[in-house]
Amino acid sequence: MQLPRRHFLRLATGAATLPAVSQSAWSQAYPSRPVRIMVGFAAGGPADVLARLIGQWLSERLGQPFVVENRPGAGTNIATEAVVKAAADGYTLLFITAANSINATLYGSLNFNFIRDIVPIAGLGREPNVMLLHPAVPAKTVPEFIAHAKASPGQIAMASGGTGAPSHLSGEMFKMMAGVNMVHVPYRGAAPAMTDLLAGQVHVYFGPLLTSIEHIKAGRLRALAVTTLTRSKILPDVPTVGEFVPGYEASQSYGLGTPKGTPAEIVAKLNHNVATALADGKITSRFAELGTTVLPLSPGDYGRFIADETEKWAKVIRAANLRAE
Repeated sequence: MQLPRRHFLRLATGAATLPAVSQSAWSQAYPSRPVRIMVGFAAGGPADVLARLIGQWLSERLGQPFVVENRPGAGTNIATEAVVKAAADGYTLLFITAANSINATLYGSLNFNFIRDIVPIAGLGREPNVMLLHPAVPAKTVPEFIAHAKASPGQIAMASGGTGAPSHLSGEMFKMMAGVNMVHVPYRGAAPAMTDLLAGQVHVYFGPLLTSIEHIKAGRLRALAVTTLTRSKILPDVPTVGEFVPGYEASQSYGLGTPKGTPAEIVAKLNHNVATALADGKITSRFAELGTTVLPLSPGDYGRFIADETEKWAKVIRAANLRAE
């Protein structure tokens, strides 16, 4: 079986072989009508906000509305399938998140193959989760927590926003790499997981940065580490997990994709405009306010990034023997 990386490279090469006249005509006319950006989450969350930011930029630059359409459900699979089935003409885009890389392995049977059926356009950004503890847990550093967990096997309750959610897999990878045994407690979303962590019903949660920052500053929760390779500008004094568990890295990532077969010149045109947006100080500042670092990548580099993420999470999912509920 071919690796995901090879699938992306094949798609990128195939798109480039379309007739030059056809590609030129598509590129010159595009966009001539509104473009939909499909988001697999409800309105108001980080993915929705970022999609609307980039959509507004593209609307202003390209002269046609880029309209966000929220299609929540099935862990973003409903939105992804809608894009897979759409015409490959650049008028239906997918707002890609870490869930897409996770779902490729987490779900035993899908009506599409994300690696095969979606062509990457551009990376947008990435943000960390935060390793959060209830203050009653007697650990103030990652090494202290690991020692505490090893001394209390199976007694540490680890919350998540649901089986297979980024918060869950961030925790599962920590368990594997740190060699600790924690009991997974899945919730129906980040909000109830945070509520029970604040109440002390669970002990640790690899939760979203933005929804936890006020609780951290108020002392209601203890931030041990962020999950990205580098520290967050919002929490500069909080170390990374990787400073204590070498090789650990987990993040929520965002980007844009389009159905397989979309002309390469349309992909290139969109990538160029996204790259211009991510170089704009107003956009980068707004991203930073949301805890997100810009991730400007070419279609090929973004494809390799997605392939690497898909393979990384596949290893965690298989090792933990996880399946979507």
